[in-house]
Amino acid sequence: MAPDLTGEVIAAVEAIDVRFPTSRELDGSDAMNPEPDYSAAYVTIRTSGGAEGFGLAFTVGRGNDVQVAAIRALAPLVVGLPVADVLGDLRGFSERLTGDSQLRWLGPQKGAIHMAAGAIVNAAWDLYARREGKPLWRLLAEMSPERLVGLVDFRYLRDALTPEEALEILQRAHAGREQRQQELLGRGYPAYTTTPGWLGYTDEKLVRLAKEAVADGFDLIKLKVGADNSVDIRRVALAREAVGAGTRIAIDANQAWGVEQAITWLTSLAPYDPYWIEEPTSPDDVLGHAAIRQAVAPIKVATGEHCHNQVMFKQLLQAEAIDVVQIDATRVAGVNENIAILLLAAKFGVPVCPHAGGVGLCEMVQHLAMFDYVAVSGSTDGRFIEYVDHLHEHFVEPVVIRDGRYMPPEGPGIGARMHPESVAAYRFPDGPKWNSNLASSI
Repeated sequence: MAPDLTGEVIAAVEAIDVRFPTSRELDGSDAMNPEPDYSAAYVTIRTSGGAEGFGLAFTVGRGNDVQVAAIRALAPLVVGLPVADVLGDLRGFSERLTGDSQLRWLGPQKGAIHMAAGAIVNAAWDLYARREGKPLWRLLAEMSPERLVGLVDFRYLRDALTPEEALEILQRAHAGREQRQQELLGRGYPAYTTTPGWLGYTDEKLVRLAKEAVADGFDLIKLKVGADNSVDIRRVALAREAVGAGTRIAIDANQAWGVEQAITWLTSLAPYDPYWIEEPTSPDDVLGHAAIRQAVAPIKVATGEHCHNQVMFKQLLQAEAIDVVQIDATRVAGVNENIAILLLAAKFGVPVCPHAGGVGLCEMVQHLAMFDYVAVSGSTDGRFIEYVDHLHEHFVEPVVIRDGRYMPPEGPGIGARMHPESVAAYRFPDGPKWNSNLASSI
């Protein structure tokens, strides 16, 4: 039985700047982010009844203070709201945060303020899932198709996806939900790993980690590219030799190229059979992605981790600009908007392979991919969740990988809750892990 929420209100929205010095080992390094410090603008919603919900927005170091400030700017819209009203209408709660006229002006529906809304919305979903005693993926998968459709704002989507079409997609998947849920619990969800491929790693480290990834059951690995063409050719060739022809290798330029440059560069890498090219150019360039896709086929084109909102995804799909949709748990405005994107991808028949290269992203986005499999697309064909092997120890319920697959989380919530000791240790700039010498380099 759900608890009685009568009289309970949102008492506080707390935002803390948490940063991890990943730049010291160049974990996370790529062509556009050579020395990132993986960071979280960490959100806790507290109710007057003592309940909590947790969320975060991911950044790569400097700028996390801006993200924390954006969350704090939205907090007055939340504090004092009845918990029953929030959890009973999470679409309305999301629209309250994304629709405030003065703060919306800073986007609209993009950038730090939109990500701040997502962090708070995700924390509210975490609170809801904890109340229900369910992991988020199961909470969503067990909702009726009608209720799921009611979570989505279709205002800017109707020319591509109507509520009636969304309902049909969900109703079509409804019959097999229970069987897929049992298969998920038994076998898990396919993963790919970026752990071998960070741009700052030596050739020796790349080869060693690539071989280890295959031995661990991954049949898709990803390498960062885009800084130096001759280096990329050497590194991709080494990886191909290390893993053999039977393992797929994706590559990720992290927006480093212009359109013509991307086509030329990818032509030079084509002999090594890259599976997809991720973020080959500006994430906002829909037509550029379409031109690249047409020119480099059969190499697939993937993007989404920097895609602002559901409207951008709509345009990428309408323009036939991408072969792979990459959602992110913290870039758009939280669970509601990601449900809309999953429905768009299902409508256009494009597989979803979530981005998870960051602190807490593996823990959170796995819920969305698993919900998609059970209740939306009904398929794992051509679908993988990204996996990176660092910082999981800071989370109360870290991801579990077995034979190259994500095993579904069983604890309640969205997966964003961090150990209080980790938050205290890596709080910036006053946490003990940030001494004056290290902090001065940030």
